[in-house]
Amino acid sequence: MSVNTVGDVEFGEQLPAFVPDTTLDNVKRFAIAAGWNGPRFTDHEAAKAEGLPGALVPGIMSQGFLSAMIHRWAPSAEVRLVDTVFRAPCIVDQTYKINGVVTDIDEDSGEVEIDLTVTNDADETRVFGTAKVLIPLTA
Repeated sequence: MSVNTVGDVEFGEQLPAFVPDTTLDNVKRFAIAAGWNGPRFTDHEAAKAEGLPGALVPGIMSQGFLSAMIHRWAPSAEVRLVDTVFRAPCIVDQTYKINGVVTDIDEDSGEVEIDLTVTNDADETRVFGTAKVLIPLTA
């Protein structure tokens, strides 16, 4: 179900999760566009030479995936804040799930708070945080 107004939102509601494209080709395109064309984001072997487990998904890309999930759920939402903690790296070419759950609703202002997570195949949380979004009061 797509959310159009704050009245459509339910406390505890799970946002529709999705699996983003974290392939090396996609991450490379993003890194170049963001001006972050460093080898830690674009080359597994170079990243390993830096002591990393592989090429990294840039943090701002993970935040973009979180914002995309919010807009898939509520296309007219205004994302005011995405505050994240990076607990462990997201590695390119691995599968991740983008998740969210509504934790607070202010029906007078339309502000909705969402807890966010990025989890891997082992269901380990790699990134977590909170979003504050403004959802229209009326359609």
